[in-house]
Amino acid sequence: MKINDRVALIDQALEGVITSVHGEWVVFKDRHGFTHKHHQSELVPLDLSLYENLEIRPKSEPRKTVSKKHRTTHLVLDLHFETLVENPLAYESFERLFLQKEKLLETLEFCRTHRLKKLEIIHGLGDGVLQKLVYDTLENAVDLEFHNTQILHHQSASIMVYWT
Repeated sequence: MKINDRVALIDQALEGVITSVHGEWVVFKDRHGFTHKHHQSELVPLDLSLYENLEIRPKSEPRKTVSKKHRTTHLVLDLHFETLVENPLAYESFERLFLQKEKLLETLEFCRTHRLKKLEIIHGLGDGVLQKLVYDTLENAVDLEFHNTQILHHQSASIMVYWT
């Protein structure tokens, strides 16, 4: 460092021009005309030509991993019979309800064992037989809460289930 070099303090927002050098101590004048005496190890040169030929390479942002526990999407169970079996016309009505209830219980157990917090059950509108079956099953279950996805009970085609 020599006289008339521009310098700045490392740990403070203070910069100026060197007026004198006394061994390892440097005296500089800031823009307001005040003089400051600091050790050379506390100063850095302000030479803008150091940065002229630098190539800037942008780095890619690292992907933030999200745990299964904090996943924003929830599991969806569609109890429409056409989605559960390949040939829906081959089943009687009591067999349909039995298979739908079995699938519901199986999914509830899956959510418990894998500690999923939310499940949406789509039962559709229809005559309300499947809707009643779903409500009865959920009312008999422990450690969960459920709510309609619509305001009115009979307009809701699905139910959101939350584990506590």
